[in-house]
Amino acid sequence: MFGTAIRYLAKKGKPEMKPIELKTPPEHTQTITRVLFDIVKEHGPLTIAQTWDHVKEVGLRGLTSKRHMKIVLRWMRERQKLRLICNHVGPHKQFLYTTWFTKPNSNQVKPVHAPPHSKSP
Repeated sequence: MFGTAIRYLAKKGKPEMKPIELKTPPEHTQTITRVLFDIVKEHGPLTIAQTWDHVKEVGLRGLTSKRHMKIVLRWMRERQKLRLICNHVGPHKQFLYTTWFTKPNSNQVKPVHAPPHSKSP
């Protein structure tokens, strides 16, 4: 028990992350965030991949890559424009972006298919 307490106290906490600073001009940032917010609002809780597919359909020029989109989404989370929810399906987790105004609905979320469990008689 004493060793457990020492190990627990010896652990360092998470380092504080500094706020994200976007390098795009404010006009481009506003356009990008408005389009991303509209996509998430219209299509419900979305994963990163689904959001990227919708952005490619729209043809948003301000985003240079999927990585850039992920940074902007994280920036929007910091400013509480979007929130991140976790959908647990068995041992799998699925992280979804949604607006603050939508309630998480399990019917909207497409779960990751888990293998069926067999029952023993």
